[in-house]
Amino acid sequence: MARIGRQTFALGAAGAAADRALAELARADAGRRLWQRDASLWTASGEERWLGWLALAEDSPATRATVAACERVASRARELGLAHTLLMGMGGSSLCPDVLARSFPAAAGHPSTLVLDSTVPAAVEAAAARIDPARTAFVVASKSGGTIEPNAFCAFFWERAVRALGERAAGERFVAITDPGSSLERLARERGFGAVVAGLPDVGGRFSALSAFGLVPAALQGLDLADWLARARAMARACGPDVAADANPGLRLGAAIGALAAAGRDKLTLAISPAIASFGGWLEQLVAESTGKRGRGVVPIDGEPLPAPDRAGDDRLFVALRLASAPDAAQDAALDALEAAGQPVVRIELDDARDLAGEIFRFEVATAIAGAVLGVDPFDQPDVESAKVEARALMAAYERDGALPSPAPLVRDGELAAFADPALGEVRTLDDALARHLARAARGDYVAINAWVAMDAAHGAALARLRDAVARATRVPTTLGYGPRFLHSTGQLHKGGPDRAVVLQVGAACARDLAVPGAAYSFGVLARAQAQGDFAVLVERGRRALRVELPGRESPSGDIDDLALRIARIAART
Repeated sequence: MARIGRQTFALGAAGAAADRALAELARADAGRRLWQRDASLWTASGEERWLGWLALAEDSPATRATVAACERVASRARELGLAHTLLMGMGGSSLCPDVLARSFPAAAGHPSTLVLDSTVPAAVEAAAARIDPARTAFVVASKSGGTIEPNAFCAFFWERAVRALGERAAGERFVAITDPGSSLERLARERGFGAVVAGLPDVGGRFSALSAFGLVPAALQGLDLADWLARARAMARACGPDVAADANPGLRLGAAIGALAAAGRDKLTLAISPAIASFGGWLEQLVAESTGKRGRGVVPIDGEPLPAPDRAGDDRLFVALRLASAPDAAQDAALDALEAAGQPVVRIELDDARDLAGEIFRFEVATAIAGAVLGVDPFDQPDVESAKVEARALMAAYERDGALPSPAPLVRDGELAAFADPALGEVRTLDDALARHLARAARGDYVAINAWVAMDAAHGAALARLRDAVARATRVPTTLGYGPRFLHSTGQLHKGGPDRAVVLQVGAACARDLAVPGAAYSFGVLARAQAQGDFAVLVERGRRALRVELPGRESPSGDIDDLALRIARIAART
């Protein structure tokens, strides 16, 4: 029988709040009510309709049928001799496949996975450059079938595949993962896709990692689905309805996350072994989008170096996922120092990376329970839709006028332009705008850096330097998101969660644009509309937000470094 990751708590003085929450959950019979799909555990506003994820690991006819469908897709890819899988999705449809691609090498004879979830033209162009259409499985993943990003990706790569192979052979290489009856399913049938694998209407996107949305890419890269689901099933049993609250790993973790967030320790700071670090991106969406609403929420801090004990503040809960087969001594020492200083630390130790299947289920339970403690519906995302509405309005303006609305910037500095919420006031220079904006970050806040650039190594390194400069200047936790990925993740938290986000949006004009076949807009127009729409909603909600537009170069890394240097000088003066 598969084992589950070992979980230990060292919460210090913060442990009393977690203990009280756990006792209250036990009195309320929360573990059993979760499995009974009792919506009154949360807000009684329809949560029972979104709890199908509880059954995904069961050894049931439905699970076996899904596994068989996934394995047929993988078998056909091997017959065709395909070398790559291009997974085109967004949010819950792309983040688990990204974890799989980065955590596990493709098995011999199986295609390697590349995930595309960016509308930035350079990102689409980079994906196209890495694949041969004749040797690629194109997986279009969209629960609703109507999400604009995967639909645009599908149109772009369908045209390329047809040009290279003809319609029939191109169709054979396309796979759709979508809910029954969606527009994507209809398109797939019309074009003769090689397979359509059904999602489940009662499983929301960010809770779908153990469904077809995670299992199709897992099978394509040769992961053993029986073993993967057995590990998830072991965790499901450990979190089962008859397990006492203090012995239930998901419920106990959720009680701690929710109770400490309610008491002010709402920065869930993740320390994840480097070999499985991509799990933080999936977990970030699960926690932020599920809890960040009604002015409440948990802020996941992923990818930030662990602070020294004297810089940690009193608003953090540290959760570490340690891979026993690949320990990181520096990370372990940093956690030991934080615990010794009285910071609350939860440690979870995995035997190997395949134990992530169980961690998916543990954290799904924990997130649902944290939502119950905070009194929010963990299965909706009302503020994600608000940004989509604004972006659609901007796209409509583009189709009507031939250009996106172009508001006057707050200030220009050479090739750079800055825009801000009205509360920032008038400034004369970009440095003044940056200094005044970052000075608004106070104790209990965090700075969210949202970058509209391609997600690659060079940009990642430059953004890490920018993040470090911001952290030094503000002395508050930081997050880093790539657009439009973060819109389907932390974007909900920024707008609907507590007013603790100080947003720094960084966007670059595209050096080269790409057309979206059959559409009146390009990828560049779409990305810009999404960025402007997100910023407009932040301002409309009264959030503290500064947007810096960079010039269109082949790589904006140098301009990002320039921003970091400006902020470092600001920090040196304070």
